Amino acid sequence: MTSPTTAPADDTVSSARRGEVLKALTGLLLALFVAMTSSTIVSVALPRIIGSLNGTQTQYTWVVTATLLAATASTPIWGKLSDLYSKKRLTQVAISVFLVGSLVSGFAQEPGQLIAARAVQGLGVGGLQALVQAVIAAMIPPRERGRYNGVLGAVMALATVSGPLLGGLITDVSWLGWRWCFFLGVPFSAVALVVLHRTLDLPVVRGRAEVRVDYPGAALVGTGVSILLIWVSFVDGSFGWLSWQTAVLAGSALAILTVAVWWESRAAEPIVPLRILRQPTPALAIVASLAVGMAMFGGAVFLGQYFQVARGYDPTAAGLMMVPMMAGTLVASTVSGMLVSRTGRTKPFIVAGTVVLVTGFGVLSTLGPNTPLPVVFGGLLLVGTGVGLSMQNLVLAVQNTVALRDVGAASASVAFFRSLGGTTGIAVLGAVLDRTVESDIAAGLAEAGVPDPATAGTSNLNLAELPEPVRDLVRTAYGDATGDLFLISTAIAVVGVLAALALKPADLRTSLDLDPDGTGAPGATDTDPDGDTTAPPVRG
Repeated sequence: MTSPTTAPADDTVSSARRGEVLKALTGLLLALFVAMTSSTIVSVALPRIIGSLNGTQTQYTWVVTATLLAATASTPIWGKLSDLYSKKRLTQVAISVFLVGSLVSGFAQEPGQLIAARAVQGLGVGGLQALVQAVIAAMIPPRERGRYNGVLGAVMALATVSGPLLGGLITDVSWLGWRWCFFLGVPFSAVALVVLHRTLDLPVVRGRAEVRVDYPGAALVGTGVSILLIWVSFVDGSFGWLSWQTAVLAGSALAILTVAVWWESRAAEPIVPLRILRQPTPALAIVASLAVGMAMFGGAVFLGQYFQVARGYDPTAAGLMMVPMMAGTLVASTVSGMLVSRTGRTKPFIVAGTVVLVTGFGVLSTLGPNTPLPVVFGGLLLVGTGVGLSMQNLVLAVQNTVALRDVGAASASVAFFRSLGGTTGIAVLGAVLDRTVESDIAAGLAEAGVPDPATAGTSNLNLAELPEPVRDLVRTAYGDATGDLFLISTAIAVVGVLAALALKPADLRTSLDLDPDGTGAPGATDTDPDGDTTAPPVRG
């Protein structure tokens, strides 16, 4: 029987082989679907979750930030390990970690416990977002990879569409409640483990004697980013911009990240390979991914809060309101994947995607408590279309420029910076939202002569417990502040457009690997940059 990882002689994917590849990817895509659904379910349920736990706006932000931060810090490690160990076993470990995080999240009794459990979930998500791209790259030549990235984009879009709907329905059903937003992923994760065990079979490209993982580099990067985001979350609220806390947090974060860059430039197996980042195409694609991730995650994560808090919709209706954005992602990613495979070009779709994304954020920057819904839906559709056109094609552009031995680290680098952008975006925009809303509500309460309910231990997000005058103030404050967030997202997304325009046009190669002179000619072998042939594959 032909292994699904053995490339045919002409380096293209036959119809029969295509079926084998899709079968092999079933378990992996199911796991990715579950992981992505967990995030989108939470986005709609969070106002109810934080309200019931009497949490704050900062804790609301960190329930999302903790997951993205853990995913960001761990993604490069998973990517490097995927170049060294069995991708199948690593994926099983990632799913298991995610499963444990889901269980603990469902049993959380206060916001701090939930944030910690969501960080565990993020470790699993980080593994899946690195490994899915690496598995596809290990099986399919770049020219053929577009249609599979289209399938991947369709799965991601389906998860994004169904997540808010499921989250709304589960949260609104009294005999289920928001905890089942986390419990629901447990049985599906178990099924994914079984399917993966039976279908996925990939080679380990390097010999095990060569294994070196840059754990110090990963620790430095993760620690530096974490401290920086903690500072962003609390500055101008708990302490001032010019304070000893700012000096300690911001100063130590910059110092640690500087040491991380120095370390990565000297590490034998860097967690973020600087030699890859020095190439023009990966560098520009990463800049674009950073901007797209910051704008997309940073803006979209607050939409569920906008629909429920500012507009007064229940969670189910809020989930339905997100459908235009998800539909745009679904259609754009699927169609662009097919066109990329047909034309062999990625730049036109990346440029178009980033421009459409900026346009969509521009429309959403006009949001307020009473913005007409057609305007809201039009902006959401544009944002989703921009994401579908650009996100997976940015990964593909990077994979096209690196050797097979580095594809895991390269793919993880793009995912790392996209998640870093998303994490930073959520932290920054969440901090802006927190300060703006807090200021507007305080001013409104003072003008109305009404005491602040927070002094009695009631969260502003617990709308059911707020008196009517305070509830109206909260709705107006969140409605006005959300438009400001998307105006910031628009400015950030412009950086992505500039990076996309600077990308060098290139045809996707038709071989799995570069040949020794750096081209993608058919029949190329897997070689190190210095020309040494790698060790024979080890089945795993």
